[in-house]
This record gives sequence, C-alpha cells and structure tokens, in this order.
Amino acid sequence: MTDVDDIPAPRGELTLKLLASRHDVNVHGDIGGGWLVAQMDQAAELVASREARGRTATVAIEAMDFLSPVRVGSMVNIFTTVGEIGHSSIRIDVEVWIRSPQEREPDELHKVTDARFVIVALDDNGRIRAVTQ
Repeated sequence: MTDVDDIPAPRGELTLKLLASRHDVNVHGDIGGGWLVAQMDQAAELVASREARGRTATVAIEAMDFLSPVRVGSMVNIFTTVGEIGHSSIRIDVEVWIRSPQEREPDELHKVTDARFVIVALDDNGRIRAVTQ
C-alpha cells in the first residue's frame, strides 16, 4: 500500500496556469525549454514584485534540470514559493507540473522542472534598491 506522503506533490502557490500550444514548439515538436523558462520567470517576477512592492528583475537562475519533455496540449501549472528575502534580493522557488493531454484524471500532475530564481528590487531608474517589507 502506498503512503499518501510518498506521492510527490507541487509545493507552493499556483501562480500561473496555461496551455502549451503549437506556437511554442521546438524543431522536435516539443515545447521549447526557452518558452518554459520564460513562463517560470514571469511567475517568479509576479511573486517577487508583490513582495518588493514594485519593480523587480531576475539576476540569476540556480540549478535547473528538465525532467521530461512537455507536449503540445499539456496544461502547464507553475507553482512558486518565496524563499530567502535579503536586503535587495528575493529567492523564489519555482516548480512546473503538467497534466498531459492524454491524462484522464484532472488532478494527475507530473513534475517537469524546478529552479530557484534570484530577483532584485529596482527603483524607478532601474537601480537596485532595498526590498520593502
């Protein structure tokens, strides 16, 4: 018998949910990694700008691995968790889970990647500023 705690599950807040479309494929017909990273970055910046109460910019992405390809028609779910908040930076953990178009169970999600985004708060002139807490 499988313990419920042994089943992997997304961590954090569901920040973005979108459909992977034909416009986003690479030469092999899978969703391109660059498209997926752009969506992750958008989710991380949404959360960071809320924490910083203003403009932000990504300065680093730490340790990203792609676990499996994303197919056209997959529902892409991006979860975020606020990590360490420094003087001017915020670390946001981002996980991507998909539901394949072939899945019959609506709650059946598969993790495809995760990463930690390092984002800094910016002032109106684009200079790094303190995170407002």
